[in-house]
Amino acid sequence: MHPVESRLPKFAESPRTLAHLAIIMDGNGRWAKTRGLPRTAGHQQGAEAVRRTVKSAITHGIRYLTLYGFSSENWSRPPQEIRDLMGLLRLYLKRELHELDKNGVRFRVIGDRQRLDEDIVSLITDAEHKTAGNDHMTMTVALSYGSRAEITMAVKQISEETERGRLRSNDISERTISDYLYTSDLPDPDLLIRTGGEQRVSNFLLWQIAYTELVFVDKHWPEFNEEILANAIAEFQSRERRFGTTLSP
Repeated sequence: MHPVESRLPKFAESPRTLAHLAIIMDGNGRWAKTRGLPRTAGHQQGAEAVRRTVKSAITHGIRYLTLYGFSSENWSRPPQEIRDLMGLLRLYLKRELHELDKNGVRFRVIGDRQRLDEDIVSLITDAEHKTAGNDHMTMTVALSYGSRAEITMAVKQISEETERGRLRSNDISERTISDYLYTSDLPDPDLLIRTGGEQRVSNFLLWQIAYTELVFVDKHWPEFNEEILANAIAEFQSRERRFGTTLSP
């Protein structure tokens, strides 16, 4: 084990650089309710907010964008709402793939794909394949995702590797665990934004956000725009990130 390395967060660049932005997109249903609209309308406007956010993130030079699209707990929602959400996902994957590819965005999905319909898995696989060579920005969408399940999966895989003699228990470090997570090829998020006025992380990237700056926004996700993002970035850049140590002057 390498004790110094294991304490270092896996960030892309300097502490002041916003390389990886993660967002919990919350408030679609409440946005619709306050306007007397069905929840589906909120999800539709939420998809528009995703489109705006991708463009804004590219403008701000963000290299990694990770969006919490559908949690493992969301499967307990009413069946009709789940069908509506999956229908929007299909539409997004079909309509936006060309634009993402044109803008040099690598698209990927993390989470339990076994619960997704086969046609959606095929659309995801196709999008990932077509954009695999893009390097302007990596857009990751968490679908059917739960961080505790992700960590449990990683522990099981590490245990199996140990039993087979491919890993020694003394060699297992924090970096080892990171390497077995869905996000093994990504730096840890620098900034996590949650919309909708709630102030919790809801089982999202629990391991990865150990030293991530958190910004909570009162606006619902369909209202998210360039101005809100710019304000969140300004808040991030005003903070001093110590990672548990004292920074040199």
